[in-house]
Amino acid sequence: MKTADVRPKYDIRFPSEGRGVDQDQEWAEIGLNGSGKLTRFRFHDYDKLYAVPGLYEQLFYAELECQSPQVVTGLLGEVLASESLDPADLRVFDVGAGNGMVGEELDRMGAEHIVGVDIIPEAAEAAQRDRPGVYDDYFVVDLTDVPADDLTRLEDQRFNCLTTVAALGFGDIPPEAFTTAYNLVENGGLVAFNIKERFVTDGDRSGFENLISTALDDGTLDLEAQRRYRHRLAVSGDPLYYIAMVARKRADLPA
Repeated sequence: MKTADVRPKYDIRFPSEGRGVDQDQEWAEIGLNGSGKLTRFRFHDYDKLYAVPGLYEQLFYAELECQSPQVVTGLLGEVLASESLDPADLRVFDVGAGNGMVGEELDRMGAEHIVGVDIIPEAAEAAQRDRPGVYDDYFVVDLTDVPADDLTRLEDQRFNCLTTVAALGFGDIPPEAFTTAYNLVENGGLVAFNIKERFVTDGDRSGFENLISTALDDGTLDLEAQRRYRHRLAVSGDPLYYIAMVARKRADLPA
């Protein structure tokens, strides 16, 4: 398995005043070819970021110190160890897989069957370019409208674990898409995810607070582990806090 090069390659300049900018509107100016010309990249324009080798890693991991793939998969590993479960037995559905950073952590953990999904083809291309061999299969599909053939192929995977990291709450993966993915996991399977803490508090408008709290209250999900942690830095330098959760699926979510 090849690991992507995360050494700094690009001139990245953050806006001098980043406070007051919501997380999904953050941006930076980036020099790509040594000419001194800077191009503005909005952070949630993932197709443009993935198209530039190494840029996603440098921006979010080297510059903004994102640690979510390690935290979420580490929490999953702790739950597996506490129950004497073998990571090799996991059949993982990695949702919002992007260029494969979570898949790489799962592979290091020892998971032997990992399938990724993302809505944009640039993500699948970047995963193949940067981390070939991590995913046994990779679907480019909208989980709110899955073609019948793809749905059958996904059902045939018999997933017993779902991961989704840094993808919930901003519209990239809406509750309807999460529900589709969740319902593809066998009852008794594990669900490992993270979400910005404001999306699991009263007043949340994304729909996730209601979805998660209802599932926990009615027994659809059994919470195994939870951790509040610093997801990454904002462009202002302020910490962005997320909640990581690992839970056991007991039943499907209502469509």
